[in-house]
Amino acid sequence: MMFANLAEDVRRCGSSPYERVREVVLTPGMWAVIGYRYRRWVFTTRMPKLLRFVLNVLGVMVQLFTEVATQVQLPSSASIGPGLYVPHTGYIVVSSRAVIGRHCTLAQGVTIGHAGGGGKPEGGCPVLGDRVYVGPGSALIGPLTVGDDALIGVGAVVTRSVPSRGVVAGNPARLFSRNGSFDLISYPGMEQDRDRGASLALAEVHETALN
Repeated sequence: MMFANLAEDVRRCGSSPYERVREVVLTPGMWAVIGYRYRRWVFTTRMPKLLRFVLNVLGVMVQLFTEVATQVQLPSSASIGPGLYVPHTGYIVVSSRAVIGRHCTLAQGVTIGHAGGGGKPEGGCPVLGDRVYVGPGSALIGPLTVGDDALIGVGAVVTRSVPSRGVVAGNPARLFSRNGSFDLISYPGMEQDRDRGASLALAEVHETALN
């Protein structure tokens, strides 16, 4: 599972092997994703206690390196689907109980956090669907749901759920359209992705109805 998810992450880095290798080697955001995939594998896989201890120690070192080098916090307890793309670094914080779907993009300065205090996610955490774009400087706080193909605009402060294909911006965030994130999320095979295709068709129907 770790390698399959990581392979999908890398596939979003470019259309050619050269572009993908370059991203893996030179892009700190990709380092953070790789570190998360390893630590998530250790966190979720059953194994002998001694082996787990050794891998956990290595995982702590990986976490310290990636957080210092990239300023991206992706806790191993967070559930993040394959195809995660972090194009830039810069104080990205994801809560330990957050859920993020497939082929999502997190821009710089993003916070996906819980509503509780004292460092404990007692107030509930955001759940993001598939193909969600979270724009620079935005914050998603509390027990909310972001539907598939939604777009969170630059600097948006989201404290309420966002419908599928919703485009929100502002503080507090307001719904501006149902055009979705289709222009900002791309990945190999997306033209053959039935879920994306069905969602795109609904967005086009909604746009036609408004016009």
